[in-house]
Amino acid sequence: MQYTKLGSTGLHVSRICLGTMTYGSKRWRPWVLEEAESIPLIAQAWEAGINFFDTADMYSLGVSEEILGKAIRQLGIPRDRVVIATKLFNPMGPDLNEKGLSRKHLRHAIDDSLRRLRMDYVDLYQIHRFDPDTEVEEVMGGMSDVVRDGKALYLGASSMYAWQLAKLQYAAERAGGPKFVTMQNHYNLAYREEEREMIPFCIDQRVGLIPWSPLGRGLLTGSLKKDSRDSLRAQTDEYAQKIYSHDSDFAIADRVREVAESRGVSRATVALAWLLARPGVTAPIIGASKPKHIEDAIAALDFRLEASEVARLEELYQPHPILGHS
Repeated sequence: MQYTKLGSTGLHVSRICLGTMTYGSKRWRPWVLEEAESIPLIAQAWEAGINFFDTADMYSLGVSEEILGKAIRQLGIPRDRVVIATKLFNPMGPDLNEKGLSRKHLRHAIDDSLRRLRMDYVDLYQIHRFDPDTEVEEVMGGMSDVVRDGKALYLGASSMYAWQLAKLQYAAERAGGPKFVTMQNHYNLAYREEEREMIPFCIDQRVGLIPWSPLGRGLLTGSLKKDSRDSLRAQTDEYAQKIYSHDSDFAIADRVREVAESRGVSRATVALAWLLARPGVTAPIIGASKPKHIEDAIAALDFRLEASEVARLEELYQPHPILGHS
């Protein structure tokens, strides 16, 4: 395993982060793995050297957090050796105050996440999206409270426009509070709009990039095709079908297949190797529903693409409308 620092912090994390949206309850999404299937994969990741795990309160409406916390305890993983990240923003109930980034929701959301994880603190607390209905000063004030109270060590953000992140960072700086040290953005071979503004801004400000959907929710591994779906997730993931629908997306996926076949590795290894080599990327967040998914991700750490292969993978890209901010 390879390790690096998380943004400008002194915290060391594995260059692969295991995302846990896949683990939870099938009542939330039919492709989600239940607890008995999930814990062995978390164990495999830990044994392979992955020390960075990402979840969110909305994943299976809290069950993902519960499973991750249980796995940490059941596997005997020392709390000081594991880096746990979770997120808030999306609705967790019918009440108007059970969503968003108001100071009130922040107070309850962090306590609920810690209760489900059965932990005293999280290492990284992230806003899942930008909240247009809450002033940036209130958001950063509430996030500062979370750190001040010892319930989180660092703060992170997720998909938004660069100007929105800049406003939030400036509000924190003005107030003398902690700023975001990470950006969890939508970034992969088929979606590169983040290279225009967000990624250069984060590199300049030393904000670590931990991209979500590094494999395009199955697009780049071949399970999400233009005219067919080869997995239960690809068949039922309406969000993936919505954001990956351009002809160029599937053409890029074909290029990934060609390069993978010529090098004798998996498509996932090729796509992740490309992303790991991109400027500013700290640790892509992978999903894993099979042991091979973790093996392929780890193989990408030592896999190097030739310049000619990178050019072939990149040359078909077409500009996209902004995707993933909502």
